[in-house]
Amino acid sequence: MPEQPPTTPSAESPDAELARLRAENAALRGQVAEHATENAALRSQVAEQAARIEQLQQRIGELEARLAKDSHNSSKPPSSDPPFKRPPPRALRQPSGKKPGGQKDHPGATRTLVDDPEHTVVIPLSGHCECGRWLSGGAVEELPERRQVADLVVRREVTEYRTVAGVCACGQVHRSIFPDGVDAPVQYGPGVAAFAVHLTHYQQLPYQRTADLLHTLAGIALAPATVYAMGCEAAARLAAPVAAIGQALVQSAVAHADETGMRVAGALQWLHVLGTATLTFYAVHAKRGRDALAAIGLLACFRGVLVHDHWSAYAAYTCQHAFCNAHHLRELIAIAETDPRLTWPGRLIALLCEANEATHMARAAGFAALPGPMIEDFFTRYDEILTDAARYHPRRTGPPGSRRRVKQTPAYNLIARLRDHRDEVLRFITDLRVAFDNNQAERDIRMPKLKQKVSGGFRSEDGAKSFAIIRSYLSTLRKQSVDTYQALLMTFQGNPPMPRLG
Repeated sequence: MPEQPPTTPSAESPDAELARLRAENAALRGQVAEHATENAALRSQVAEQAARIEQLQQRIGELEARLAKDSHNSSKPPSSDPPFKRPPPRALRQPSGKKPGGQKDHPGATRTLVDDPEHTVVIPLSGHCECGRWLSGGAVEELPERRQVADLVVRREVTEYRTVAGVCACGQVHRSIFPDGVDAPVQYGPGVAAFAVHLTHYQQLPYQRTADLLHTLAGIALAPATVYAMGCEAAARLAAPVAAIGQALVQSAVAHADETGMRVAGALQWLHVLGTATLTFYAVHAKRGRDALAAIGLLACFRGVLVHDHWSAYAAYTCQHAFCNAHHLRELIAIAETDPRLTWPGRLIALLCEANEATHMARAAGFAALPGPMIEDFFTRYDEILTDAARYHPRRTGPPGSRRRVKQTPAYNLIARLRDHRDEVLRFITDLRVAFDNNQAERDIRMPKLKQKVSGGFRSEDGAKSFAIIRSYLSTLRKQSVDTYQALLMTFQGNPPMPRLG
């Protein structure tokens, strides 16, 4: 066996060694504690960074979704779409396969000859016959063939009034008087005023361009302030008919409401509209919500179905409500484009469009309502789709102990609204008088928005209110196929025609 090497005795005593080991152990424990503290701090920092990253990712997603919005997937108007980016088609209708333009066997329209032309020109014979005789001296016969040229002549017509004086046999001197309304040495007649108001309030021209046009076409020199005064006079004459229009809307079975911002006296105000297929009422107010609706005063007595875009101020009224589904379709399109993996937005879009097509067919067939089983099937499928959608978009919750309100996703908010207001969303299915969307009110808003785009806004509240009154009257007449210019002419003659209110 090999010999074991001799062991060297330790020069350190057992007590000293124990003390040294204990010191080393304490140092190591201190290092472990420091590392544990540092590790805990790093874990907390990582958790904070992870939460921050999640917040930033959500924020980036929101900003990307906002940048992706245009007129086809949001409530933004088409005029806001960038010119370099062509949005997808906004209509959800499928192509019919027909060529554009007039279809075969459609009722055509052509120009017809008038029986009483202002001028008739008989064209004489000219030149000479082949035999050498001149044709101008021979007998002629007027042929039945006629050709007419329709043209436009704009001219000024001045009527001068003069008075006379006479002496009675008894010696009393008598003098004739000017007609009522002829008060100044030179003034403008009802035709000029009607045409100027028609240009500013129906054709949406600014006051200055209206004055320029009248001067160019007819040689009538008007100041923009005079054109403005004509509008104020028309508004005063039409106040009673427009008030009657508002009361008729209160009695209607279905009405559409909307509002839009307008620049008035350099500040933001709101133009409110309440309308049907035959009536329109506009009102301007500084507020958008409940204060404005209460001041206008029409909805307090309305008991029909009010179609709107789920603006919360309308919910305060006890009438039945119907939500605009065109807004819902655009919101669903935006969600589907944000996350193409989701299938429920497309399914719900298809269901709403199918229901809308069913209501169109029912109205065309003269039905008073959809069959009960069909309505129940639409409601059942609607609920199933939203139940499936809710699993993909749960409610966000804040950290434990936090009482701050947590911002929810657009998808969650849409699902909650569609579920909580199912009857309002599907009102068009249960009541065939109700439209699928709120396009009626949005069409009524379109022309006032064009006025703002052309003129930039109204300089005074009186001008904005006059516009609302006159536009209410003209829009109503336009829906009822009444000549708006002739109506304005009769208005300035003191006899404004009353629209049909039934």
